[in-house]
Amino acid sequence: MNDQYYTRVPKSESRPRDFSWTWRGNALTFRTDAGVFSRGEVDDGTKLLLDALPEEMTGDVLDLGCGWGAIGVSVGKNWPEVKVTMADVNLRALELAGGNAERNGVQAECLESDGMSALAGRTFDAVITNPPIRAGKQVIYRMFADAAESLKPDGKLYLVIRKQQGAESCMKYLATLYGKVEKISRSGGFWVIQAGDPLKA
Repeated sequence: MNDQYYTRVPKSESRPRDFSWTWRGNALTFRTDAGVFSRGEVDDGTKLLLDALPEEMTGDVLDLGCGWGAIGVSVGKNWPEVKVTMADVNLRALELAGGNAERNGVQAECLESDGMSALAGRTFDAVITNPPIRAGKQVIYRMFADAAESLKPDGKLYLVIRKQQGAESCMKYLATLYGKVEKISRSGGFWVIQAGDPLKA
């Protein structure tokens, strides 16, 4: 049985695979591995999510559930002034993310974190995630709720989810946490959702 990517220490034998990819004119090189989501390529959901991001990003940006760093590294390369944090529970993924940031000349902080447990008290201008759907609704909904608590007043949550994996119910849940929830892109069964104006107690 393959490792699920929401695993602290993957049991899969390491099988590194490198590839190159260009996003918004930035040529990027990544190393991926077995036991980490989307080995050897940027998956379609992450591509759609990245393409839906605004033309400008500033401040503190969190790549939540970063995997090998596709989102965080791409954001850091395109907007060098952004302070990028990448967090994941998977230690192999974190090692890859840190190496990929260095490989592409991106400054980023990499933190081991089960969801946002290691980020208490931190605030962000944007939280971006391709959430670990296989970890279950309870896990990913907690990530969305914790993101609402950590966003700055004008901050935004950006996420991608397949319609068949609960995108509509996800939007309904997000509406209990955020004052503004909207679908900003869709393709191939994926929805990119933006949420803002957190309804903090």
